[in-house]
Amino acid sequence: MSLFHAVAWIDHHTAQVLQFDATQVLEQQVKAHTHYTRQHGSQVRSEHAFFGEVCDAMEGIAEVLVAGSHTAQADFRHYVEKHRPEVAQRIVGWETVGRMSANEIVALARRYFAVHAGMATPMKAE
Repeated sequence: MSLFHAVAWIDHHTAQVLQFDATQVLEQQVKAHTHYTRQHGSQVRSEHAFFGEVCDAMEGIAEVLVAGSHTAQADFRHYVEKHRPEVAQRIVGWETVGRMSANEIVALARRYFAVHAGMATPMKAE
């Protein structure tokens, strides 16, 4: 089941993708698979694989708010803009926050989308 709005809380090791509406919340956890190798660039490849899985978890969601640390958001933003432009188009906002519970993340996203939807409402002509 895909809902219209979601919030993705992300750091460099885990992500929570929470799809929600007024009455329900569906949660997906994504964890990074870190493998130590001596191969040059293997950390970047692991990060790209993790970010790709986060993007896959956002499949079919019309509007996504991304929350998390500034550095994780910056790295994820760079990844989606370069490698997943179709996902980048569905990201409607970026919020820098610390670690939060799932309920706190959803509350943040509901407030964000309430304001965001209110700004998108056309003004009445008088």
